[in-house]
Amino acid sequence: MTQPRLSACLITFNEERNVLDCLESIKWADEIVVVDSYSADRTVELAARYTERVLQREWRGINEQRQFCLEQATGDWVLCVDADERVTPRLRDEIQGLLKSGPSCAAYAIPRKTFYLGRWIRHCGWYPGYKVRLFRRDAGRFGDNDPHDKVLIDGAVGKLRSDLEHYTYRDLVHHASTVNSFSTTAAERLHRLGKRGSLWAMAFKPPWRFVWQYVLRGGFLDGGPGLIICIMSAYSVFLRSAKLWELSRADRRSTPAS
Repeated sequence: MTQPRLSACLITFNEERNVLDCLESIKWADEIVVVDSYSADRTVELAARYTERVLQREWRGINEQRQFCLEQATGDWVLCVDADERVTPRLRDEIQGLLKSGPSCAAYAIPRKTFYLGRWIRHCGWYPGYKVRLFRRDAGRFGDNDPHDKVLIDGAVGKLRSDLEHYTYRDLVHHASTVNSFSTTAAERLHRLGKRGSLWAMAFKPPWRFVWQYVLRGGFLDGGPGLIICIMSAYSVFLRSAKLWELSRADRRSTPAS
């Protein structure tokens, strides 16, 4: 029985700080496909050192971009990674062993361990943070869940044991900038789905998110970085709720009086 071919899929934008380490960690794949959103730095040049399959495409949201990248892959299975993630040797060996022995599921969720402000985060709801990243190419597709990716799988989903390493925000400025950007995308998506913002959501959802992450999910065990993560998460919920409220308010103002 022939071992399935594996395509590693990566989407990028201005990732020259990360892309080499990421590509080095997936160079064992049978194929690497990179879809870049017209980076202004050396991302494309650096990626070309590892693969000839480097394409450029305008950014249209993370799920649409990942779906396009998936459609360029030719392997039987795909492994989707981000530029700030690393496939460890242990995870590589587990994936290769799985494909060699014959997968029993259509997809596998991988535990993701995040490095933030100088330490590995073990709580806050961030770990193990399972993400479906390995799946049979004909069994998966990306759905609308911007600003976060979401894989829709036709079939059973198993779990791997080895961690995918995630080197997230460079510093607090980067974190705050991402929170602002993601909250805008999330609010706009909810607005398109017909959701309405409210003062209640702005007042009560952020503190509940903090309590859930810091107390119930053990964020206090991650020290200072854990406290910052939980505050930033609550702030993100507030911004998303406030921006959705702003969009709903604009709708009401634009609706003609009967």
